[in-house]
Amino acid sequence: MPEAPSRRSIVRQGAASLVAATLGRRFAFGQSAPRKVRIGVVGGSFGRSFYFHEHPDCVVEAVSDLRPERRKALQETYRCAKAYGSLEELILDRDVDAVAIFTPAPDHVRHVVATLKAGKHALCAVPAAMSLDECALLLETVRTSGLTYMMAETSYYQQPTISARRFQQEGRFGTVYYTESEYHHAGLEALFFENGRRTWRYGFPPMHYPTHCTAHLVSVTGERLTEVSCIGWGDDDPILRDNAYGNPFWNGTAFFKTSAGHAFRVAIYWKGAHRGTERAQWYGDRTSFFFPDPNGLGAVLVRSGTQQEKDSGGFVRELPEHETYAQPDWWATDMLPAPLRHDSGHEGSHTFLTHEFVDALVKGRRPTVNVHEALAYTAPGIVAHQSALKGGLQMKIPSFDPGPDSKGVASCSS
Repeated sequence: MPEAPSRRSIVRQGAASLVAATLGRRFAFGQSAPRKVRIGVVGGSFGRSFYFHEHPDCVVEAVSDLRPERRKALQETYRCAKAYGSLEELILDRDVDAVAIFTPAPDHVRHVVATLKAGKHALCAVPAAMSLDECALLLETVRTSGLTYMMAETSYYQQPTISARRFQQEGRFGTVYYTESEYHHAGLEALFFENGRRTWRYGFPPMHYPTHCTAHLVSVTGERLTEVSCIGWGDDDPILRDNAYGNPFWNGTAFFKTSAGHAFRVAIYWKGAHRGTERAQWYGDRTSFFFPDPNGLGAVLVRSGTQQEKDSGGFVRELPEHETYAQPDWWATDMLPAPLRHDSGHEGSHTFLTHEFVDALVKGRRPTVNVHEALAYTAPGIVAHQSALKGGLQMKIPSFDPGPDSKGVASCSS
């Protein structure tokens, strides 16, 4: 006698059917969609760096930006004739199936909620939310809409992160007992003003932009971040004395505990004597893997071995094997449709993000960085900033995953 379907499988099947119905087509797994996903792109700066017009199952139906010159640039990039003056206008377009949102970070939840309530699927830039209340609102809106939400986290698809995920799946790391991730980006002050007015980046808290780092741990091992102690650093700069966020920090260094009891250090530095990087390193009991270092060292693999050496004190210790890692260009492989097999922004991640969102809609499946993943990347940074404001106090991080121990909302299928 066949096993009865679980409630979760029914929910997921229902969501997949809703996606297919919303796009007005039926299809089998692996087939090209009979009708292309019609997407709207909002945000004429970062939004121009994706490749929706190159995807075989997608067409850019409309674009939007508040500024005429950026609207024009979006139209030229995506070869799109239809343009709107705002997201609020674009989401009323009945021909638009989904919206890619690349607007200022403080507007993300508001814009995603409006998009989902208008019956459109949503892809949104990082971070997912600005507060724990916004995290809960986002999750509940995705759940009740039954539509697909995905966060466009570039670190998930950096070429070395893809390699690390493969190492983990193959068991090559053994146990990853410690991970480090660094997002060093000095010089952001150039983006704090535009036309003499402050932008949303003016004084933005570093730990409110954590996802480029947290994705390195969560997307590779699957662990969640459960506790954090964070130390912030700032100087007497006027920007830190007067900003909309009440933020006194340029830099934040957070030490997280994972759901498996492992350690994870995140360093987000926006000022100081450091070279720009978005990188990680995973320490395993069998193999460790290191991103290329901005100070000149390329990608490296270190394996535990049987050789020995003497340290500077004359004591014998194990000498692990060390080798340079020849990083594959995963974007040049059949992981992507042929038109998208080219290098792109943030270490080759943009074409992957484009394909993942479109393919998830076409096949009625969960995208990789779905709402639970997005909140698992975002919420830890929100709590880390609160810890820094409290002088490094160890704080618990709420879970927005489904399950009896979750402090978020119940299961969501997208």
